[in-house]
Amino acid sequence: MNVSSDNAAPIERTPVAQQTVYSILFSIAFAHLLNDLLQAVIPAAYPILKENFNLSFTQIGLITLAYQLAASILQPVVGLYTDKRPKPFSQIFGMLFTLSGIVCLSYASSFEMIIVSVVLVGIGSSIFHPEASRISFLASGGKRGLAQSIFQLGGNAGTAIGPLLVALIVVPNSQYYIIWFVVVALIGLLVLSRIALWYQTHLSLRSTKKAVIDLPNLSQKTIVISVGILLVLIFSKFFYMASMSSYFTFYLIEKFGLSVQEAQFHLVLFLAACALGTLIGGPLGDKFGRKYVIWFSVLGAAPFTLLLPYVDLFWTGVLSVVIGIIISSAFPAILVYAQELLPKKLGMVSGLFYGFAFGMGGLGSALLGNLADHTSITYVYYLCAYLPLIGIIALFLPNLKKK
Repeated sequence: MNVSSDNAAPIERTPVAQQTVYSILFSIAFAHLLNDLLQAVIPAAYPILKENFNLSFTQIGLITLAYQLAASILQPVVGLYTDKRPKPFSQIFGMLFTLSGIVCLSYASSFEMIIVSVVLVGIGSSIFHPEASRISFLASGGKRGLAQSIFQLGGNAGTAIGPLLVALIVVPNSQYYIIWFVVVALIGLLVLSRIALWYQTHLSLRSTKKAVIDLPNLSQKTIVISVGILLVLIFSKFFYMASMSSYFTFYLIEKFGLSVQEAQFHLVLFLAACALGTLIGGPLGDKFGRKYVIWFSVLGAAPFTLLLPYVDLFWTGVLSVVIGIIISSAFPAILVYAQELLPKKLGMVSGLFYGFAFGMGGLGSALLGNLADHTSITYVYYLCAYLPLIGIIALFLPNLKKK
């Protein structure tokens, strides 16, 4: 049946099949931290790479685009494949790709070699996320928003820690010091091995029981429209996030004359706020309904993004924290909402949304880098300030809050 945005759409439920497995939730969150920490090395190293290879902002955008395309195109394919044939140890192979990319980046001597390095890291990410998100879902015991927030918190924490470590280890020395991040990849391999054994055992137990699936009481047309709205919101969120993750340091350096290290610490502050927002978003979605969290977290950031280009350094730091908390609370709610729309295709849905998020981030970085070359970094922030206003379309989502 069709459901308007003003009416609650009940969900057909069966009893939860298991208790929440917190040891696995925190383990997969820690693995996500390590994975995304390694990914964060790439944008955090941009100031060094720009200086070493005399790169333009367009080339920096192309580096991000290459990484994000490698991370995005494969994710739905990996998710669709593992929906039918789960691969408990696939994430280990993903981490091996990431490790190879980090080694190549530390030794890269040309722009082309940098591209190869980031593509390897992107492939590792595309293998990691769909199965990792499924493991979080399976270990949730029905607390899906909480589980997704814990999982995303790990990723956002890693994204925040990465630039801090680059600022402390790589910036004072040289590009070669990126090799030290191999230690992070090795720890990741150990953690993922433990998780893979649990996942393998879990799959064996599930094969002897009928799966418990919550089906949304919505028409196919409503589901398709809802997925489309969610993807538009992903576009809005991750285009704006691309302006922050790839160019915020350059913005601070250009506008306020900060050093690379000082700008990196401001970026870390923003990314730490994103981690906090991620932790908040999922449980709030469980309690009040994901639609309202999605609506507030995208549209609610607009007043602060609109102010950001006009304030001094102190208020830039304050506003970046507020923006990070609000806008990052959306993704756990968006992803769980999408999983509840299509509960029989968890891997495909997770891969689609992670992949689209990575793709939009990469495309946004490339386009904004080109725009910065033709105008200025400051102009990029004047323009991107309007992106969160797109969040108003979340009002047209059906409400999946359970009665």
